[in-house]
Amino acid sequence: MNINEAPLGILFFVLFILFLLSAFFSGSETALMSLNRYKLKHQAEKGHAGAILAQKLLSKPDRLISLILLGNNFINILITQLATLLGLRLFGDAGLAIATGILTFLLLIFGEITPKTLAAMHPERIAFIASRFYVVMMKVMWPFVWLLNLITNNLLRLFGAHSDETSRVALSHEELRTVVSSAGTHIPQTHLDMLLRVMDLESTTVEDIMIPRSQLMGLDLDDDWNELEEQIIHSNFTRLLVYRENFDNVLGFVHLRKLLPMFRDGHLERERFEASIRPAYFIPDSTPLTQQLLNFKTENRRIALVVDEYGELLGLVALEDILEEIVGEFSTTPSSQSREIRQMEDGSYWVDGAMPIRDINRELGSRFASEEANTLNGLILEYLESIPVPGMTVLIDDYPLEIRKTRNNAVKTLIIHPKIQRIRAEDDE
Repeated sequence: MNINEAPLGILFFVLFILFLLSAFFSGSETALMSLNRYKLKHQAEKGHAGAILAQKLLSKPDRLISLILLGNNFINILITQLATLLGLRLFGDAGLAIATGILTFLLLIFGEITPKTLAAMHPERIAFIASRFYVVMMKVMWPFVWLLNLITNNLLRLFGAHSDETSRVALSHEELRTVVSSAGTHIPQTHLDMLLRVMDLESTTVEDIMIPRSQLMGLDLDDDWNELEEQIIHSNFTRLLVYRENFDNVLGFVHLRKLLPMFRDGHLERERFEASIRPAYFIPDSTPLTQQLLNFKTENRRIALVVDEYGELLGLVALEDILEEIVGEFSTTPSSQSREIRQMEDGSYWVDGAMPIRDINRELGSRFASEEANTLNGLILEYLESIPVPGMTVLIDDYPLEIRKTRNNAVKTLIIHPKIQRIRAEDDE
């Protein structure tokens, strides 16, 4: 049968089928390219058949694009020819213009916008079904796809591009943070917070979380021996720092578990006590927390002393301190209690000056920042460039910081008042 003599009903039916095929190619292309590659990899590893086929197709995106465009353009050309024929048969010579206008509108609505929008909304559902057809089509159309790729790849080389260059670049630290933060209700908020804190360990050093030297407690072997025994008996710590005269002469640590049997006879012998001292473990202040976590495991240690580039003791960091950076504070030791924030009825906070800036920002949502200081005391000293006195109030990051007590040229306690809301002055004239 001559196509020019075919019934109009059959021609319209064929045109309808071609529109469906055009919508399939357009929508499936958008669906496949919109797939989350990491989620797709996870589904493929679990054995999802559609995900496996989609991952296989996307591993060679140039071939997949050639296949889709080959089919889509072929279908659209047939639609154009058939629409032109229908226009001539229905409206004569004027049918060319009429068919062009109607065809453009229908292709945009039903062949492009609608299927692509639907595919963007449900990429997996459409992509996994389409992948089954494309795998078969790839085998059938392989000679044409290979020829198209050969031509286009040679053209790309003329412009300095290569088709074998992978676009699957590993996520950066900040990009991964964005992915984790966007998990939404798929992951409990507590788990999200922990994941984000784990990622922050790499950019945090032991100096940021250490207990500063001024807050260290220990046993001075030069003290009276009876007094040392009392300190050991009433200690709140399981590991005790041991030194002579001052912290510049640290000997190491003793574990109460090893000392308790020595009290069995009612008295602790100095010789046996000194023999139980384990040498101190020193680390640089610039060590990232992720590295130090591994170092604790390798060295079979739980406590380390932090020193600067000159070997001067700066503070102490424990395995527990790093874990608290991940899961939040759970310690009830005196050292942690001294750094707690106490909220008062008027909305202000009573804070220890030795509290780390990072902990304050986490609790208050503030953005206190300093290139040198790690504590609130250091931040205030850096800002004032002088020693503050009780009763002084300093405005930092729009937070009034009221100094309440100082000791040894340092801020001991202060009150952080609610942030001042600045109102932009506008000209009403």
